Amino acid sequence: MAAPGWLTPRRRSATARSVLAGEAAAEAARKSSLEAGSAESAEEKESAEPEEPEFPVVGDERAAAFFDLDNTVMQGAAIFHFGRGLYKRKFFERRELTRFAWQQAWFRLAGVEDPEHMQDARDSALSIVKGHRVSELMSIGEEIYDEYMADRIWPGTRALAQAHLDAGQKVWLVTAAPVETATIIARRLGLTGALGTVAESVDGVYTGRLVGEPLHGPAKAEAVRALAAAEGLDLARCAAYSDSHNDIPMLSLVGHPYAINPDAKLRKHARALDWRLRDYRTGRKAAKVGIPAAAGVGALAGGTAAAVALHRRRR
Repeated sequence: MAAPGWLTPRRRSATARSVLAGEAAAEAARKSSLEAGSAESAEEKESAEPEEPEFPVVGDERAAAFFDLDNTVMQGAAIFHFGRGLYKRKFFERRELTRFAWQQAWFRLAGVEDPEHMQDARDSALSIVKGHRVSELMSIGEEIYDEYMADRIWPGTRALAQAHLDAGQKVWLVTAAPVETATIIARRLGLTGALGTVAESVDGVYTGRLVGEPLHGPAKAEAVRALAAAEGLDLARCAAYSDSHNDIPMLSLVGHPYAINPDAKLRKHARALDWRLRDYRTGRKAAKVGIPAAAGVGALAGGTAAAVALHRRRR
C-alpha cells in the first residue's frame, strides 16, 4: 500500500510502519486462532450480567467484533500487570518496578493512554524479555493472568463480547499489549483471538526489537482492515469497542462503533457522531447515545508486509 505523494518522508515512514505492524498483528492473530481452535472453552461467566444491546444480528457470519483491551475490557493496562508478574519472578530490579507502578497509577487516575508513558513501558518490556524464549513468557503469562488480570475484567464489556459470540460471530482483542499476552487473555475469556504488538523473535528467542511499531492508533485500524480482508468480513456490519480517542481510526472503520468507559475526547466525538456509549466505571446503567451510522469501508488488499514480518520472526 503506497503512501500518498504529499506525505513527507518521515510521515511516509510512519505510515509504512503502521501498515507493517497492523498486517503482522493480523497474521499473528489468525495463526494463533487457527492453532487454538476450540481446544479451550470460555471461563465461567458471572450469573448477573448487564443488559445486552439490540445488536448484534444472529447468524451474520460476515460480521465480527473488535475490542480494545486496556480500560475497555480490563481495568488498567495489561503491560503493567505483566510487568508486576515479571518482577515477582525476578526478571528485573526494584527501580524498574517503581517505574511500572508509577505508570500504572497514572493510567488508572487519568483513565487515558499517554504516548510517552506507553513508549516508556514498551521499551522497558522489550529490554526485559530480550534473550528469553517465547514459550517461557507464554507459560509465565498464564500465571500472571490468574494473579493480576482475571479479577480486573469489566463484567459489562465481557457481556457485550459474549453477545457477539452467542450470535455466532468472531470476537477479537485489538491492543498495543504484546500479542502473546493478548492471546492468553483472549483465550481465557473464550474469545476468538487477539491482534497485538508483534515482538521479533529468532529461533523462538526474543531479539528486543519490534516488527513495525506498537499496535496503537492508526496501526490498530490497519490490523483490523487486514484481518477483515483475510476473513472475508464486511466492516460496515462489524462492531468495535474502545475507551480511548486514540482508537477513533479503528472505531471509524466499522458500522457499529461503541465508546466504552470513554475518555473526554472520545466521549465528545461519540456524542457528535451519535455513536453508542457504555460506561461501567460507576456501576450506573449504561447510557445509550444514538444509533451508529453505517460506515462502509473497503477491505485492504495485500499481506506482503505481514509475510515479511513473519519471515523475520521465524528465520
